Amino acid sequence: MTKAEDMVAQIEALGEKLAEAKKSITSRFIGQERVVDLTLTALLCGGHGLLIGLPGLGKTRLVETLSTVMGLDGSRVQFTPDLMPADILGSEVLETGTDGVRSFRFIEGPIFCQLLMADEINRASPRTQSALLQAMQEKTVTVAGQDRALGVPFHVLATQNPIEQEGTYPLPEAQLDRFLVQIDVAYPDRDTERDILIATTGEVDAQATQTFTAAELLDAQRLLRRMPVGESVVEMILDLVRAFRPEEAGASQQVRETVAWGPGPRAAQALMLAVRARALLQGRLAPSAEDVIDMARPVLSHRMALNFAARARGDSLYALIDETAANLSGAKAAA
Repeated sequence: MTKAEDMVAQIEALGEKLAEAKKSITSRFIGQERVVDLTLTALLCGGHGLLIGLPGLGKTRLVETLSTVMGLDGSRVQFTPDLMPADILGSEVLETGTDGVRSFRFIEGPIFCQLLMADEINRASPRTQSALLQAMQEKTVTVAGQDRALGVPFHVLATQNPIEQEGTYPLPEAQLDRFLVQIDVAYPDRDTERDILIATTGEVDAQATQTFTAAELLDAQRLLRRMPVGESVVEMILDLVRAFRPEEAGASQQVRETVAWGPGPRAAQALMLAVRARALLQGRLAPSAEDVIDMARPVLSHRMALNFAARARGDSLYALIDETAANLSGAKAAA
């Protein structure tokens, strides 16, 4: 078997395993296939996800189910205004041994896991939010001058309530940029809500089954980074990311007039990984231009912002992303 044939076989086997994982996840988190795909995308890419949705839409249930299905050691932290960095990272305590000698012992916080659920992350103070920055980017934390490695793999799935802003601290742009994708959790449609109602109010609740192990997820992440990406897809990713930078020479008049700042190079990196993950989840061997268009909104929406005039007019950032992506796709097709 050649190297190319071996990769094809591995991709096909992983696609089947991912289909099995999705089936197990949706047995407890009914419907919302888009949300499931995006959370799996974050894990396959080795990144983090920001789940934005109203209370009661199943965000916590989804993360708990993912922890089981993907075979990851999970922790949950409920973020509150009085939460301190040590409550997440851990701290050193002074202990006296049986021989009377005193020494410091480090007690690990909940961040020492493989899948951390940061529930209502915007309720914590900036000081506590900043404790996650190093962890999310470098997969290590520094406590008492000593670097301590986190779980392998390490992922953060954070939740945020989009309507309740009283007593919250909006995430700084530097931290938002650490999230690979923003996942909007909307209301389910009527048929899905009916299925949820019947499945979750009976005597027995559905149970998810483990499909992956942590080692298998790491193998999947390495395989994803070896997936080939065509030159046309790479150029489209670059064109799309750069199209939203108002200072760029090729930016449209609409972008110049409405965008305060555009996405940086990390957005292009995230998009490059995300399109591969979408292809994997759909059982394809390589990403296409359609994947770039589909992943534009979840990858870019939290990495750019409208200016004051655009917000005052009620302009939609999502509409701008969708329109610009569609125009770029049309121009590529015409060429």
